[in-house]
Amino acid sequence: MRLKLALAIVAVMFIALPVRAHHSHGNYTDTFTDITGVVKEVHLVVPHSWIYVEVKDAKGEPTIWALEATGRTGLERIGVTRDYLKPGDTIKVRCHPLRDESPGCLLGFLKAPDGSVKDWDGNNAALPTDF
Repeated sequence: MRLKLALAIVAVMFIALPVRAHHSHGNYTDTFTDITGVVKEVHLVVPHSWIYVEVKDAKGEPTIWALEATGRTGLERIGVTRDYLKPGDTIKVRCHPLRDESPGCLLGFLKAPDGSVKDWDGNNAALPTDF
């Protein structure tokens, strides 16, 4: 009986640990940065949604940023539909940049063309007043 219990505990740990690791945000910085750009693609999918945005770099050259967000179902709960963002829309985001400084970030807040601001990380965080 003890052997079966021990095996069950080990099995649960092997399942639970990868799930916990999957939700790590360790590849993103703890600080926020604001960027503005033009939407190129929107992928509202599960487990994580993605928005690809063209942002002008310091030299004025276009760079495509990959913005990671919570999954489609979480976004639907806050009113994000397929029509909320479209290619060609100009948006502003507040996000956590990638630690390796490549053009990408974990979305926090997104300001849509209609002026609405939503928490795209799925935390239901209070909306920033300075955004």
